[in-house]
Amino acid sequence: MDPTARLLAACRRQPVDRPPIWIMRQAGRYMPSYREVRKRVSFMELCRTPEIACEVTMMPIDQLGLDAAILFSDILVPLESMGQKIYFDKAGPHCEPAVRSAADIDKLTVDGAVDGVSYVYDAVSLIKKTLNGRAPLLGFAGAPLTLATYAIEGGTSKHKHEIRRLIYTEPAAMHRLLDKLATVITEYLRRQIQAGADAVQLFDTWGGMLTEAEWRTFSMPYTARIMEGIADLGAPILHYCLGSAHLTPALAELPCDVLSVDWRQSLSSIREATGGRYALQGNIEAGILRAEPHHIEAAAKACLDDYGTGPGHIVNLGHGITPDVSVAAAKHLVECVQRYGRERAR
Repeated sequence: MDPTARLLAACRRQPVDRPPIWIMRQAGRYMPSYREVRKRVSFMELCRTPEIACEVTMMPIDQLGLDAAILFSDILVPLESMGQKIYFDKAGPHCEPAVRSAADIDKLTVDGAVDGVSYVYDAVSLIKKTLNGRAPLLGFAGAPLTLATYAIEGGTSKHKHEIRRLIYTEPAAMHRLLDKLATVITEYLRRQIQAGADAVQLFDTWGGMLTEAEWRTFSMPYTARIMEGIADLGAPILHYCLGSAHLTPALAELPCDVLSVDWRQSLSSIREATGGRYALQGNIEAGILRAEPHHIEAAAKACLDDYGTGPGHIVNLGHGITPDVSVAAAKHLVECVQRYGRERAR
């Protein structure tokens, strides 16, 4: 099967010769080649330099034989062109100044924000050319609720009390922030698709911290608006929400093609709960990659068996790959999924 068609067909629940596999954070610190690049440039310099972003994006394609490439960037990039300073250190990401009030939200720029990250679209175009048909290219963005979490907390936060405070005490301001973010992200993803991205994934990483009622109020409308705003371009839309088992009834109303499932839910149960209306992505637990090869193989088989027969399965981890994994372990997982997937299809 055409390697560029396999993932896109699976997204659309069309027949494939075997389920495709890619891995969230597939280019990253677990790779010695990536660590060598990071000795030369900072994380944000990497994101802002199309040639280096392309080099890093290609690493897992060359080393692991995955079925899709994903743009190397970060979900926080658009916040920088909206007016926050973004940088990374050993403690993680930082967004300064933190957005804590309606006045802070009013200072964030919408007009021209997507033009301020033109290096992302240049990277997409360069990666697409470099791939030369070897694999499709995924673009991505953070969902408004997740971007708002980082913007309000000022970076990584354990309890996320600042965003909860804003939701409880100033919901109108919270909606104004989410509206701004949805406007920017819609155009940001449109530009990625127009530059060559074959499909796009929205990461609502922190959506699972909300109750279903809260998520329907503060995440779902803005996420759905983005999906509806890019649907005319025809690129499959994938959605990922960490810790989202309690949100399944609401997720099943999103106008996307693929729902990503984390490791705490079975694919078969989500497939049943959503009536088979979506392709499903996932959901191998990332920690298995620290185990012996036979455990990795067993996890690959269990994932494929749990989904069952029929199209619409994209194999992935239930969360991003971790820095303590070896390239050999990741490659073994890919090979096991591809081999067992072919055997099942016979």
